[in-house]
Amino acid sequence: MRQTPRYVTADEQEVKRLIRENPWATYVSSTTNGMVASHYPTLLDDEAEGIVIVTHFGRPDDELHEVGEREMLVIVQGPHGYVSPGWYGPGDIVPTWNHVTAHLYGVPEVLSEEENFRVLTRLTDHFEGRMPHPHSLAEDPEGTRRLALGTVGLRLRVTRFDARLKLSQNKTPEVRDTIMDGLRDAGGPYAQPALADEMERIERAE
Repeated sequence: MRQTPRYVTADEQEVKRLIRENPWATYVSSTTNGMVASHYPTLLDDEAEGIVIVTHFGRPDDELHEVGEREMLVIVQGPHGYVSPGWYGPGDIVPTWNHVTAHLYGVPEVLSEEENFRVLTRLTDHFEGRMPHPHSLAEDPEGTRRLALGTVGLRLRVTRFDARLKLSQNKTPEVRDTIMDGLRDAGGPYAQPALADEMERIERAE
């Protein structure tokens, strides 16, 4: 990503928050056969030090990515959206795109079948937890374990990351307020209330 110092964050907790709130990640590998990308639900391993994520790949994605042979890029995308110069003051006519994004790097570790099943169970429990009547893989352990054989569990310890909170920090407080109003306008063409919430959050932290 473009190196603009005012938007860069080295805060590990910010990156963890982004992963927790945006668990659908993009996995990118440079392989002997070219670039490969896949998309999978992702959770933090909260018991590990640093930033460690777990996921599963459906076979044969593990082979296509040549998992474990080299570094992998994982892209976590938070709220983002178009920012119109109509929300700026007079004379400022250049639009932009605000976003919250992290690029994570590390070499993934392939999990054992048992560890993979634990990850799949955790993923299911995590997302089902919001449902009024949540389901669990424990309802049919024999059947779900058989289906789990079609997947490969991964754990990736993030060795470096590149994260951006590009949220109009270069604008005055008055202009940022106008931008947030525009993003929260449900009838507007570029409504993105979650992005406005991100802008407000960093303002409170300043």
